[in-house]
Parts: sequence; C-alpha cells; structure tokens
Amino acid sequence: MVSFLFHLILCLLLFLLPSCSVAQTGRDVRVGDSLTAAAENSSWISPSGEFAFGFYQLESNKDLYLLAIWYAKIQQRTIVWYANEGILAPKQSKVELNSSQGLVLIDDRGNQLWTSPTKSGVVASGSMRDSGNFVLQDSSSDMLWESFNDPADTILPGQVLDRGMKLSSRQSETNFSKGRFQLQLQEDGNLVLATINLPSTHANEPYYASGTYGESNISSPGYQLVFNSSGYLYVLRENNQTVMLTQAVAASTTDYYHRVSINFDGVFTQYYYPKISAGDQNWTALWSQPDDICISNRVTTGSGTCGYNSICTLQTDKRPSCHCPDGYSLLDPNDSYGACKPNYTQICGEDEGGPVENLYDFEELTNIDWPEADYALLQPFNEEQCRQSCLHDCLCAVAIFRSGDMCWKKKLPLSNGRVDTNNNGKALIKVRIGNVNPRCWNAT
Repeated sequence: MVSFLFHLILCLLLFLLPSCSVAQTGRDVRVGDSLTAAAENSSWISPSGEFAFGFYQLESNKDLYLLAIWYAKIQQRTIVWYANEGILAPKQSKVELNSSQGLVLIDDRGNQLWTSPTKSGVVASGSMRDSGNFVLQDSSSDMLWESFNDPADTILPGQVLDRGMKLSSRQSETNFSKGRFQLQLQEDGNLVLATINLPSTHANEPYYASGTYGESNISSPGYQLVFNSSGYLYVLRENNQTVMLTQAVAASTTDYYHRVSINFDGVFTQYYYPKISAGDQNWTALWSQPDDICISNRVTTGSGTCGYNSICTLQTDKRPSCHCPDGYSLLDPNDSYGACKPNYTQICGEDEGGPVENLYDFEELTNIDWPEADYALLQPFNEEQCRQSCLHDCLCAVAIFRSGDMCWKKKLPLSNGRVDTNNNGKALIKVRIGNVNPRCWNAT
C-alpha cells in the first residue's frame, strides 16, 4: 500500500512539473509547459517513442543546442526538422508553449531567438506525433501550426509540400545554418533544385527540374509534392495525374524508416533505415537526383556545386567532393566545400623577380574545366601559343587547351569547376614558381 501511494504521488509530481528537463512521452503539451536545455537532451516524445522534439545537444560543442525533431529509437539520431535555419541555443535556454505565440525559444539571458509562425488564434495544446510532425492546436483541435508546413531540409512519409514551399540545405553535416542549395515547388508547378547566392535569396539556374510546369492543352501544372505513407514521392498535378520520382520502394515503411533530404552538398536523396536495428546500420540511399551534380550544376552568376576556384569530383555514391587545385588553398580551412584562394598574388609587371618566365609556371590537369569563367577564345592556337598568351597576360589564371587549336583563357574567380571525362582538354593552371608541390594528377 505504501509503495502504491509513493508511485501515485511521484506520478502526480511529474504531471505537475512540466518544465522538467527529462523526456516526457506521449502526452499533449499544454500552455505553460516548457523544456530547458541541460546536460542531457530535454524533449517531448511521440506516443510510440519514435520521434522526439526538443533540445538536441551538439556533439561538437556540448554547451550548444539545436531546437529540433529527431528519430529517437535508432542509434543514429538523425535530425529531420530544426528551427529558424539552424540557430543555436546555449545551455539553460528554454522553449515554452505560449497561448498567443505558440512555441517560443528564449536563450539563457532572456532573449527571444525564435517563435513558431502560428496562424491567428489561441493555442491550447501541442503534441509530438508518431508521423514526425509536431503540431499546435486551438481548443477546437484546429491546426494553428505544424512542423510539416515549416520544413527544414527533410520531408517524411505523409508530408506534402505545396507550391512555393521549399527545403533548404544546411551548410555542412554538422552546421545547421542555411546552406547554398534549395528544393522548391515553384508557382508554375515545376519542382527544381538550385543553388542560392547567399546571403541573398537569389536562385541560380536549376540543376534539376521535374518538368511538371503547366503547358496549355498538353499538361496541367504540378500542385503538390507528395511523400505518401508507402514511401513513394511524386508530384501531383492539378488534374490529379502523378509524376513519380520514386520508381520503386525496396523497403516497406512498416519495417523501415524513410526520409527524403536535400543534403548539404545539394544532392536530393531518399533514404531508408531498419526500425529494428542492431545499431551498426547506416541510412541507405534508395534514389537520388541529379545523377551527376558536378556536371548538371552549371550557373552563370554563382560558384557552382563547389566554391569558387574549387574542383568538383563525383564519388561512387553520387555525392560530390570538392578540392583545391595545386597552388590554391581553402579560404576557410573548416569548409572543404567552400572557395579556394591562390597561394600567391599575381603581378602584372616584371619588377618583382625579373621576367614572368622566372616567376610563373603551369600545372597541367586533364579532364578539368571551369565553364563560364572564360574571357577570351584564341583560335587557331597551338598549346605553346596558349601557354605563352596566358603567361604574359596578368588577368589569365587558367588556360584550357582543347581540340588541338582552341585556347580558352580564364580569369579569377573560377566557377563551376568539375571533373568531366568528356572534356577532352587540358587545363593549364598558372602558379607561382616555388608555391606548388609537384604532382601528376589526371582525372579519369
């Protein structure tokens, strides 16, 4: 009897203390309830325990937290939603459910960091659902806000994107700030992937398009991007026709988790993961777009897939890697996908070391190009003429010799750098003598 009373009192205390920092499972969140970022993650768990909403502690900095939703049952705690383009909250920050503003995120000094963009109405409750959707409702159970309508970089089965909605990549696997890639269902019904020229919102030419825009008397425009409960992703047209993006689901949504994400490197991918796992599995890619982002992503007013002066190489998993050519180094050593800078300052006179022949030489790379960086085409020119022209031109950073008589001269910054086995050309990269470690590298 004493044991029963003790457990009853304990349950009542837990019920009356909503701001407790431990996880709270499977109940509605009431106005005034809050979570505090502490040494252990503070979260509200869905009824099945599959998803958690709350403060996710960063592995790289234990004093910083992300307000997020993640898979709670698997060892690889993958994040599927996060607030305010990845703003980080310090320890002792708090998120509280407010009747007028919805969810309110406040840091340890009382500064408001984020609020949920709640519709007009009075919030009565919230809940973390087993679908991975966190919702806010009024007293009549009308929806005032849901994470599914405010996505970050991922969508889940049962989630729909209407026209104008978008997914934005993060900056890196562990940096949740807004990245350079975006998926959007445009107002014309076309689903496109494009790079963004940060910090603006200007979108460059798409490197993937579904082709679901409306054509008079031929087809109706795309209306929604639907990720259904069976794991199929498709564009739904206004006339209810579907354009499938997922061709086959190799793993059922009954036994496997599914998600579709725009990765930090711009590849749009559907993944699956076993719900019953030994703990050593990784997410498996079911399909991805585009097939070759290094070649597909060619822009006229941006850097391309990688940063300026960098080179994009497609890996076996269809994900890109970026690296600097010899004579260049990363502008930000912590961002391997960012811009590269030359390790020297090019001069236009002969007053610093004598003739240019004594100052500069060329690194040769095959099947490498930086399209859209050309400023001059010299033809007919042989390779030696091409070298000499670039060598004596203080604007010339790279010359591409192609087809036996074509010399394309390029100036900094170089954009759209990629390995292209169909290029059939030779890149002559001008480098300062003594600033390069000799290396023979042919991209094949």
